Amino acid sequence: MEINDSELEGIIQGLVNSIRSDSRPEELERIKKLIKKNVPFTLRSYFSAYLLREMTAKKEERRNGRKDDKPFMKKEKTQHSIPLKESAAEHKEEAKAEKDQQRKSEKKLRVVPEGSKTVYINLGKMGHVYARDLVSLITANCEISKEDIYLIRLHDKYSFVTMSEENCQKAIEKLEGLQYKNRTIQINLSNKEKPSAAVQANEQDSSIS
Repeated sequence: MEINDSELEGIIQGLVNSIRSDSRPEELERIKKLIKKNVPFTLRSYFSAYLLREMTAKKEERRNGRKDDKPFMKKEKTQHSIPLKESAAEHKEEAKAEKDQQRKSEKKLRVVPEGSKTVYINLGKMGHVYARDLVSLITANCEISKEDIYLIRLHDKYSFVTMSEENCQKAIEKLEGLQYKNRTIQINLSNKEKPSAAVQANEQDSSIS
C-alpha cells in the first residue's frame, strides 16, 4: 500500500524534529561523514528518499502484521541540539568544495612524447583566445585531431602549442597568414618553450578541453 503525500510529510516533519533534538549529535555527525564519503553529492537526495521509502514500507508491514509494534517514530527528550546546514548557499559551497576535491584527486601527468616540437602563435588571452579556441582552430584547419595536441600554454599576447614535429609543420603551413578574431596569424617553430617529459595536466595554461 502506497503512503500518501500528506502522511509522508508528517513523517518527514517528525524526522526533522527528532534530528533537531537528538541526544547523540556526535553519532549523527559520524554517520553524516560516512554518507558524505560514500554517497555522491548528486545522489544524496535520492539516498534520503530511498531510506524514507524503505522505512515507511516497513511501517506498513508492521501495521498490517503485528498490532502491538512500537510506533514508527519516538521523539527523544533532550537538552542537546545540533547545528543544521539548511541554506542553499551552504549546500552550494559544500558541493563546490567536493568538486574541487574530486578534481584534485584526479590529477594526472600529461606525457609529452620524445621528439615533440613547439610552435609559437600570436594569439593569447588578451585577444580572448583560450585553449579550446586553439584546439578548434588547429583541428578545423590542419587535419590534426585533438588527441595529437600534447600541450597548450597560454600567455597574454601569444601561446605555445606542443605537437609532433610533423603536425607542427602542418600547422605552420595551414595557419600562417589566416585571419582569426581580427588578427593575422603568425606561427613558427619555437626553441624557447621546451616542456619537460611530464607536465601537470591540471595547470591552467595547459588545459585542453
